[in-house]
Amino acid sequence: MHLLLMMAQTPAPASGPTLSFTATTDNVAGAPDTIRIDLLRWSTDAERAQLLSAWNMTNGAAPGGRGGRGGRGGRGGRGADPAPGDATPESTLAAALKQATTVGYLWSSEVAGYALRYAGEVTGADGPERIILITDRRLGAVNDLWNPVGTAAPSTYGFSVIELRVNSKGEGEGKISLTGKVALDSAAKIVVPENYGALPVVLKNVKRRTPAQ
Repeated sequence: MHLLLMMAQTPAPASGPTLSFTATTDNVAGAPDTIRIDLLRWSTDAERAQLLSAWNMTNGAAPGGRGGRGGRGGRGGRGADPAPGDATPESTLAAALKQATTVGYLWSSEVAGYALRYAGEVTGADGPERIILITDRRLGAVNDLWNPVGTAAPSTYGFSVIELRVNSKGEGEGKISLTGKVALDSAAKIVVPENYGALPVVLKNVKRRTPAQ
């Protein structure tokens, strides 16, 4: 009886990452810093729809698509109530990210890591694979390691959006919404750093790794 009770109270062991990326920072105050991104899983259609609904400032589910991976999803929020008058897409998304499930982590030289509340991928016949990641805290919110170098003013979002672009070998680069704005992307069906080509590379030498590596 006591053994059965102990077994029932013992939590299941946490599973490790299903996919990881390593990189080195560039064009920020703390560079070069070693970065590791561990993905526990991809975000679901429903999770993506909740965040998109927050960005659209409605309470209903947003039009479908898989969790950033393309495809069909849930129906839109017909009759959804608008957000309060003082809200913005950025503030409602920031609030929704705080409530979202953690799907991975970003680790740097900082003592604590950053929880990833969204992870999705966009693949196409041509061009690199795009990995979209969103944290529920702005990178560098409590230090200057992520302060952008140069004259560009840092963004004031309460979150950070990361876009990795990797080739068939899993190698590439990453850019982050440390400066500039984020905008809804029709292919990713979620917000991404706006005008990717004009942004500085913040994550260089990105390499995709399996858990065994």
